[in-house]
Amino acid sequence: MSTNVKATLLPVTFHAEPDEEFSRQLANLRTLLANEADFLEPMPLGATMPRADAAIFPQMLGDAYRRLDEIKGLMLPVLVVTSEFGTVSMWDWEIDRYLSLEGVRVIAPYNLEQTRMICRALAIKKDLARSSLLVYQDNPGAGFQADIFKRFYWWEDECTRRMLDKFGIVVIKKSFRELGEAAKGVADADAEAVWSEWQGRVPVGGITRRALLSAIKLYIAIRRDLDQEENVRAVGINCLNESHFSDTTPCLAWNMLYEEKRLLWGCEADTVSMLTKTILHEVLGAPVMMTNLYPFLMGMAALKHERIPHFPTVAEQPENYVLAAHCGYLGVLPRSFSTQWTLRAKVLAIVDGNATAIDARLAEGPVTLAKLEPDFESFSVVEGSLEGYAQFPGSDCLNGALLRVPDGHRLMRELASHHTILGVGHLKNDLELVAPVFGLQVRAL
Repeated sequence: MSTNVKATLLPVTFHAEPDEEFSRQLANLRTLLANEADFLEPMPLGATMPRADAAIFPQMLGDAYRRLDEIKGLMLPVLVVTSEFGTVSMWDWEIDRYLSLEGVRVIAPYNLEQTRMICRALAIKKDLARSSLLVYQDNPGAGFQADIFKRFYWWEDECTRRMLDKFGIVVIKKSFRELGEAAKGVADADAEAVWSEWQGRVPVGGITRRALLSAIKLYIAIRRDLDQEENVRAVGINCLNESHFSDTTPCLAWNMLYEEKRLLWGCEADTVSMLTKTILHEVLGAPVMMTNLYPFLMGMAALKHERIPHFPTVAEQPENYVLAAHCGYLGVLPRSFSTQWTLRAKVLAIVDGNATAIDARLAEGPVTLAKLEPDFESFSVVEGSLEGYAQFPGSDCLNGALLRVPDGHRLMRELASHHTILGVGHLKNDLELVAPVFGLQVRAL
């Protein structure tokens, strides 16, 4: 995964020769954004422009009203950063709104961290076009619980093609069967050696030594594959539907690869979740994870799937609550994102008896549910709160999260997927600011 890519910004001036105000602000921006952006030499509006990730206006003038066609002709996002503090100046609001209403992609950050975040977004957008998602699968949808798994959009060629067309990102597909065989071929001694380096960082509860070593062997096999690839941003496995190819699950591997390489992961080889995570985590810096949503409004359809007798009791408005759970617990969560974390024995019957799962918790408080929609034109976003945890012994939800959302009925009507990305904090405002960089909108539910 690339870590040193910067945005390439083209400073644009209204005059053939930059004046003192323009030059002073540009010098200031070079200092403030030194870690996030490389600046090209300034160019006058109307000139033939070099390639760049965005045009930046260190100075905005009333000329903008009369030179609209030339600004449109830039064919780039227009970043307006005109104050000495690395933000838009309040005197530019009128011009910015005028340009936006005329169809110009104006981005006007109002604090310095937003400006830096936009630069990260521009850099990541550029880097996605030379990046890949690595997934392990053989015949997705045809394994266990085929009646469920054969419905998922992320395995469709159309989905992969749309991701490529929109973002330039490639999906690399490898055999899960071959990966499982490679993992089983890893020597116990090699797995023990890796465990000796990690055991102080991985709390374990109630699993056999064989189960632990199997989980580590899968990590080693994936790590060896990754060493042969360049610029993989996330990796996933069709780990439930085709679980017969492995005697374990990749949960521990995903934790280790994130902690070691900051590599993101995709449960069930969900490439849409993997790409959503990349944007939320790498651009916004938010801790993220994937989980399943079980709205209280789903009633028995949700309860039966999780094998629980009832939803948790809430004080009011149960229609606005959702139980979040995946693979017996909240879901795969790196230890560095969690308040509690333990590797435990598997819960689901669909996986090998030797498999493991992560029992972890995110901090209670504000969260955002987000996912790219199937047309890749917008994010579906819900700001809510994580209000606690619920345990149902003997079920498929031994430790799930209780989420409150603003409008449960609207969630049911417009939800993008049963898989959601759960991000820490309320992220809608920041996401609305950076979404245009990717040619996306935000649809808040």
